Amino acid sequence: MAEEQSKTSVRIGGLACAISCRRANPPLQVTVLERTPEILTIGAGIHIPPNACRVLARYGLLEKLKQAGGYEVDSFTLRRYEDGKILVEKPLKGRMETEYGAQWMGDYQSALLKEALDLGSVVLTSADVTSVNLAPDGPQKLFLKDGRKISADVIIGADGLWSMSREIVLGRPFPPTETGDLAYRGTFALDQLKGLHNERIDKLLEQSNIQVWLGPGRHAVFYPLRNHTEYNLVLIAADDLPSGVRTSQGSVQEMAANFEGWDPILTEVISCLRTALKWKLLHFKELDQWTKGTLALLGDASHPTLPYQGQGAAMAVEDGAVIGLLLEKFQNAGIPSGQVEKNKKLASLFRLYEDLRKERTKVNVAGAVHTRHYYHLADGPEQEARDEELAALPGTEWKSRCSFNWGDAEYQKSLLGVDILAGTERRCDEWLGTHDVAF
Repeated sequence: MAEEQSKTSVRIGGLACAISCRRANPPLQVTVLERTPEILTIGAGIHIPPNACRVLARYGLLEKLKQAGGYEVDSFTLRRYEDGKILVEKPLKGRMETEYGAQWMGDYQSALLKEALDLGSVVLTSADVTSVNLAPDGPQKLFLKDGRKISADVIIGADGLWSMSREIVLGRPFPPTETGDLAYRGTFALDQLKGLHNERIDKLLEQSNIQVWLGPGRHAVFYPLRNHTEYNLVLIAADDLPSGVRTSQGSVQEMAANFEGWDPILTEVISCLRTALKWKLLHFKELDQWTKGTLALLGDASHPTLPYQGQGAAMAVEDGAVIGLLLEKFQNAGIPSGQVEKNKKLASLFRLYEDLRKERTKVNVAGAVHTRHYYHLADGPEQEARDEELAALPGTEWKSRCSFNWGDAEYQKSLLGVDILAGTERRCDEWLGTHDVAF
């Protein structure tokens, strides 16, 4: 599995796949290739919605995540940009298990890396893959920058938005495109924010909520990390980076100027920052192909999404879990002794993986674009209609239709309430019984 340098959702997806493969009976051999010399913080600030929580619960990881600083999220609050007035507050704690069969948790931390290692995964750092040789009549080979060679039956390309694996699958360059948005991110210690002596901020710090301020062309997100010892602020604004520049050290003054006239709380929180990173939000159109031979793409390598539904890492976790389950079933059905036949059947299995995942991830990518539109409405009739519709949702007990998918009960059920592994088991069993290369 190839891991990209900076994308935490990529690492999370690759590690979820490693865990899934190692939990197979018997365990599959797994080697994770990490480009960087050291794996630092894994997934800080990435929430675990119920669809991903369900997978991690199956692996017995929820308690470990809590011990590592994860927490159950109470609610999801949408606010007006000017004054922070609450537009609507969606309850999550307790309700998520009732409605969708799993919790909504905050913060992956490093629990996935520890679990992958504890289960026996081999993790190689400074493992920069420069080329791959896909052989129909032998094992697959990966060549590393330092001269090492790795052989494997299958390769999972979890190498992110700028994926080399994707270009191997497609047989051509396929770079992402710019969306017109960029994100600033700042992280704060609890003491920093307490030091502001602001009653409104102190009240926010007491809550286990996702807080989102909606405004014309931009929005802000604030929530706790590491069991409320740190806090994350993400500000989405219009992209002003030069074409081709992915990330840049941001100016705090520039960051504050982008949100001038917004809720004074945001101005105060931003004032605590010394530096802020900003990065371009990138995207690409749906891929028509996710696999080639015994190489399969995972996560952002195949379906990168805007971050506005909080599903990028969750979909990568689903991908990894599905791959592990399919490979376990392949193993238990009896692996062909001949390499050519084995490669042929693995390639067919990966086409099933693509078929299982493609429509769901396509819906998520489109949903994030839809959310971006509703988050960024300019003041006017459409914004007023949005706010009025949102304000009415609590009275329906969140079981009604809504033009904004964030509040639509049917859409949310299809996104958060799916038992992806149960569905995969059914489809794989059917496939094994009827497919022309069943084994």
